[in-house]
Amino acid sequence: MTYCVAAAVAEGIVFASDSRTSAGADQLAVFSKMNVFETAGDRVVVALCAGNLATTQSVMTLLQARAAAGIHAAATLYDVAALFGETMREVLQRDGPALEQAKIDPSCSFLVGGQVKAEAPRLFQIYPQGNFIEATRDTAYFQLGETKYGKPILERVITRDTPLDEAAKCVLLSFDTTLRSNLSVGLPIDLLAYQTDSLRVAHQKRIGEDDEMFRELGRSWSANIRKTLIEAPAAFESISRRR
Repeated sequence: MTYCVAAAVAEGIVFASDSRTSAGADQLAVFSKMNVFETAGDRVVVALCAGNLATTQSVMTLLQARAAAGIHAAATLYDVAALFGETMREVLQRDGPALEQAKIDPSCSFLVGGQVKAEAPRLFQIYPQGNFIEATRDTAYFQLGETKYGKPILERVITRDTPLDEAAKCVLLSFDTTLRSNLSVGLPIDLLAYQTDSLRVAHQKRIGEDDEMFRELGRSWSANIRKTLIEAPAAFESISRRR
């Protein structure tokens, strides 16, 4: 299973992905699901992927091989999203029939965002069929994979006006909740925060088991949830009085 999140706020875009892949209970491996295309001063494009690993790797290999005339030459992020969709369809047309005959799901999906110099930052979710939607002020974040555990905190916190650092913490807390609830999502987490109009990658890290910031964030969140619960109004006054 996979968990990927991208949140677009006024100050930039936060991207995060886990790195666990599974082909069965005894076939776990670590593969990064984050790919970055950067031309400092001109554009930054970040892609997070989910789905069939062989399909996503083929898509990314083709896009990287064609980057000079493709992603690095695209006039807009919309054009970049369209390139991803076209390349996905190309790979599925080539490999899909054989995989489906073997009863293997060949599909994949992507979150693609960043900024091209001539426009504001943009974020897209690209579906397995190659079509896509764009994040808006009303829908500021997208998820892929095991979404249900991390969604509640994103839904409560993330808006277009959320500061970039707060958005990053919120995204990491959604991972903390997911990691606690689903063993098929695993560390390390790849985290990148792109700042609007910087046109370069300045904030990127990999968070592993020994990352004290991530541990403390989870501990603090749990402690404050318990504190809020204790201080909240009683569900039954009679129980509260007996205490």
